[in-house]
Amino acid sequence: MSRASISSTTLWPNPKTTLTCIPKPSSSSIRISSSKKSKQIKCALQSHSITNFPKESPFELPKSNFPDSWNIFQKISALALDAVETSLIKQEQKHTLPKTANPEIQISGNFAPVPEQPVRHHLPVQGTIPGHINGVYLRNGANPLFEPISGHHLFDGDGMIYAVKFDQGEASYACRFTETQRLVQERAIGKPVFPKAIGELHGHSGIAKLLLFYARGLCGLVDHSQGIGVANAGLVYFNNRLLAMSEDDLPYEVKVTSNGDLKTVGRYNFDEQLKSTMIAHPKVDPVSGELFALSYDVVKKPYLKYFRFSPDGVKSKDVAIDLGKPTMVHDFAITENYVVVPDHQVVFKLSEMITGGSPVVYDKEKVSRFGVLDKYAEDGSGIKWVEVPDCFCFHLWNAWEEPENDEVVVIGSCMTPADSIFNESNEELKSVLSEIRLNLKTGKSTRRPIIAPENDVNLEAGMVNKNLLGRKTKFAYLAIAEPWPKVSGFAKVDLQTGETKKFIYGDEKYGGEPLFLPRDPNSEAEDDGHILAFVHDEKTWKSELQIVNAMTLELEAIVKLPSRVPYGFHGTFISAKDLATQA
Repeated sequence: MSRASISSTTLWPNPKTTLTCIPKPSSSSIRISSSKKSKQIKCALQSHSITNFPKESPFELPKSNFPDSWNIFQKISALALDAVETSLIKQEQKHTLPKTANPEIQISGNFAPVPEQPVRHHLPVQGTIPGHINGVYLRNGANPLFEPISGHHLFDGDGMIYAVKFDQGEASYACRFTETQRLVQERAIGKPVFPKAIGELHGHSGIAKLLLFYARGLCGLVDHSQGIGVANAGLVYFNNRLLAMSEDDLPYEVKVTSNGDLKTVGRYNFDEQLKSTMIAHPKVDPVSGELFALSYDVVKKPYLKYFRFSPDGVKSKDVAIDLGKPTMVHDFAITENYVVVPDHQVVFKLSEMITGGSPVVYDKEKVSRFGVLDKYAEDGSGIKWVEVPDCFCFHLWNAWEEPENDEVVVIGSCMTPADSIFNESNEELKSVLSEIRLNLKTGKSTRRPIIAPENDVNLEAGMVNKNLLGRKTKFAYLAIAEPWPKVSGFAKVDLQTGETKKFIYGDEKYGGEPLFLPRDPNSEAEDDGHILAFVHDEKTWKSELQIVNAMTLELEAIVKLPSRVPYGFHGTFISAKDLATQA
């Protein structure tokens, strides 16, 4: 089939208005039908999805048998603690779960999990896979192994990686759980026993579940010394290793096999150098090859630490960053010379559990700020804090220096209400792509929406050209998070002018984070490359991978996938050259 195309650059209407997408006709296009009748689509993270669970159960069935390694004392203890848990759940069921912890809402429709898919080769392809795409595209996601027995938030699911491997125009697909210590132990026991950080740890029942978990640990039924994380959020390829991450644990190393399958190597501590957790959004500097990262602690000081790794994996010492309160720092940014650290208003207050609330709270008395620290600082004393009131960026897309203005420019999506992902709210969620300027000389800041209000759209999850990370970029490629929390397409945004071009995946088709893959690191044009995105058709219940030309927004290829791909989180691409040098 000849190279195909479809583009959509129509202005996006206000979120409350009707959504339409008109493909540009082309004699050589892959045709995606679009309904002539427009329709209102509404969805929220705190409301039921348009579709419900698949007819077939996606969960592994619980088992009642004990692991062979348990002695009689452990078996008796397990029975007693299970009885306590059953009683606790019965008490919970007398009360309505908050929408942010209700599994019927959080993992319905295509947010529901799938079983593992062994590698399948020679997948059907419509159009032509661009010649520079050789390697593997991987995306992480939350995919609970067992059906939740109580509260569950989308972010609580076990990590699963979905991978499409490209080889000279051919494509294969596989998806596998990341074999975390948590997943391995729960699979052996036959039921979920580790507490879920967001869905379960709220109020008195959350305290009870923590005590229950530690009681199981004292009896030798679980071992939490090897980490409790789910590794479901970020992916990074660094020093010849693919790392899967969530901010509640160390990373996990996963190997891409020669035939395109995935195999968990194990929990990775950088040869015993990393002693703490690491957030899921470390940054690889495209020039130096170094990896920069943060770690936050919700219990003891320092609440935040910064560190880096040389290109060959040698860790620096930890740099303590002085925060007044334990704060959620999900992401950060780098420039040529600095790290930019957000200190926003979503904080951890464990005492809220005693009064029946969630430990993740919005602190309206706190003033949001950004800290700018030299990349190679030996300690945190030189950090410069600049206040940016009422700003919460869950993700930052890029940052760069403008020394002629004494400014650091930060590009991020400012979200309101700040804690709406974690706590129930009746206010409409907004995620506004913003330019934040931090003046290092005056200590003042400015903030402006990049897109004009009449064309505004919720933008969350995406990236800039990774070869320009930390340097001034013209474009960002971001998910159109509408109808929230689904993604109907992606936007290519000119960060200087605000000009926005949108590509819509198709009628009742939704996807996730768009990944920009440069055609060549030496390309003169910043947008010379392709966008890769997993897309799910809610009419046919089939999934596919769409490949879109980033310069023209023309659809060039569709890879038909053998099994459903749930909506997920963040991804990466490993070239065939890098795959050949995996550790």
